[in-house]
Amino acid sequence: MRILVVEDDRNAAETLRRTLVAQGWAVDVVHDGDTGLARATHGDYHAVVLDIMLPGRNGYEVVRELRHREVWTPVMMLTAKDGEYDQIDAFDLGADDYLVKPFPVHVMVARLRALIRRGAPERPSVLTAGSLVLDPAAHTVSRRGTELAPTPREFAVLEFLMRNVGVAVSKADILHAVWDAHFEGDENVVEVYIGYLRRRIDKPFGCASIETVRGVGYRLVAVD
Repeated sequence: MRILVVEDDRNAAETLRRTLVAQGWAVDVVHDGDTGLARATHGDYHAVVLDIMLPGRNGYEVVRELRHREVWTPVMMLTAKDGEYDQIDAFDLGADDYLVKPFPVHVMVARLRALIRRGAPERPSVLTAGSLVLDPAAHTVSRRGTELAPTPREFAVLEFLMRNVGVAVSKADILHAVWDAHFEGDENVVEVYIGYLRRRIDKPFGCASIETVRGVGYRLVAVD
């Protein structure tokens, strides 16, 4: 496995490099966004570990340009910032995972392994499920031509479900993908937001695209 680490803190970059090399992976390290973009575009990597605060292009700009160039290598973003909108921005632009510093290195390794196992499927620029359409870049949602107005959190939950259309996902999966990395509240908050989404995207149109999968969680299905 070959990993690209883009991190301007040289001490942190070296710690990451040693950790990943200990896993038996080949690791390249660069320290600015422009070089990171060039390497990620032309290199043959299984995953990219990308800091957000970088000299030159920041991490958001790097991942956005990678996806614009149709480079689908899995990207894990790292940041010292801690807030839901940072995560939403990262996922909207095409990142696959997000860790807030400081984090246990074994957690990063486990999540990198998961990204690599999933591989690098092409991401459509606009997500569709039946008559439901979500545009991550424009941050818009519509059904049957009617524009909807989800809150940022509702949008993030819906985007996660639409990226996994037809797949049963657990509350823990949704929390991990959408909520703050340090969230310690009740996972039943997911039920609350599923309820909000059903009232927004389904009830006005007389359909039921978010199914409850007993003992598992939820599944979004295509409904016209």
